[in-house]
Amino acid sequence: MKPTRKIIIAIDGHASTGKSTVAKEIARLIGIGYVDTGAMYRSVTLCALRNTPSDLSEKAVAALLPNIEISFGWDAERGRNTTYLNGENVEDQIRSAEVSNLVSSISAMPAVRSSLTAMQQQIGMRSSVVMDGRDIGTTVFPNADLKIFMTASADIRARRRYDEMIAKGQQVSFEDTLRNVVERDHLDETRAVSPLLRADDAVLLDNSHMTRPEQTQFIIDLLIERGLVC
Repeated sequence: MKPTRKIIIAIDGHASTGKSTVAKEIARLIGIGYVDTGAMYRSVTLCALRNTPSDLSEKAVAALLPNIEISFGWDAERGRNTTYLNGENVEDQIRSAEVSNLVSSISAMPAVRSSLTAMQQQIGMRSSVVMDGRDIGTTVFPNADLKIFMTASADIRARRRYDEMIAKGQQVSFEDTLRNVVERDHLDETRAVSPLLRADDAVLLDNSHMTRPEQTQFIIDLLIERGLVC
């Protein structure tokens, strides 16, 4: 299975809906690139926590942006995609509770969104790509060939996030995780710049009670139906 032409697939939605997992699988199945934009914002958040922990103002964070380089690679040993911040593998660090608690506020900063949006658009200009995040189909690629909006109940999303962190040995409570999910939803949906919205032409995918293979097949069927892959 491969694209019939250069295509862009935008997968937006709420936190902890499994956007990245599904997007990676779609990219693998049809042989195109994948970009986790959430990891990009998490990388900026991690950089800010490391360099200006006592001053997380937009001015302080913006000053770091010219020296931030974010790239993606494949970790053969662990069999997964990996995020690199200035050449350092930060895949585990950017998934910490500390970063999760701050990423929505950092992401809401106009300077940060402008900088990363430009990076994302440059990637999409070069080749076919599956990109997931919060505003891919509304701001980054409003003319994407296929737009998916993923959601699930807050309780289910919090449970997924909690299980993921516990599996990594992080000490967190389910109550704090649920609170974080609800707060992130509010921040994402009410921020002044590029809020989380479902694009008018985005297909809704509520995966509250769907398996990963079912979600993947749902999107593959749409791609075939629209003649974007063969």
